[in-house]
Amino acid sequence: MTGKRIGYIRVSTVCQNTERQLHGLELDKVFEDKCSGRTTERPRLQECLAYLREGDVLYVHSIDRLGRNIRDLLNLVNEILAKDVSIVFCKEHMTFDPEKKTSPTQMLYLNILSAVAEFEVSMIRERQREGIKLAQERNAYRNCGRKPSLTAEQAEEARRMRQDGVGVAQIAKTYNVSRQTIYTLLKAS
Repeated sequence: MTGKRIGYIRVSTVCQNTERQLHGLELDKVFEDKCSGRTTERPRLQECLAYLREGDVLYVHSIDRLGRNIRDLLNLVNEILAKDVSIVFCKEHMTFDPEKKTSPTQMLYLNILSAVAEFEVSMIRERQREGIKLAQERNAYRNCGRKPSLTAEQAEEARRMRQDGVGVAQIAKTYNVSRQTIYTLLKAS
């Protein structure tokens, strides 16, 4: 019985391009997620796992595309192998075969590579934190979060209105913001 050749592709954001992953491989079906790999609760990954059948081969660009921590990666690999599906990690040139799923060498390689991938993600986060801290020290860091709904002048005026007995709903309506925005503003005062 010959199975299908299935691809799984993942990038972290919708802006990222997936073209380089599994480029040139002839696949019967491809599942593509554009979300973080922090969790295994990814919609297309779950569809992929449900789609896999005995004899299929799952192609993944690299180990970190399937799982970003050792526990999740090992659980996913074991779940896939238990379905009698082979897994090929193209970048690492590694194939995990269900007939050898208990092979100590195969599991050692997987553990080492997943530990390295997890370490790499941790190092990236640490460098990012260090970069932010240095930028903050030289006043070059700007939090790119949502801009305040009210200017400083509007916030001060809203506080005065409340002190003068104007209701929160009326203040919110005046500035076209939610009541929660006004409550949060007043609580911060």
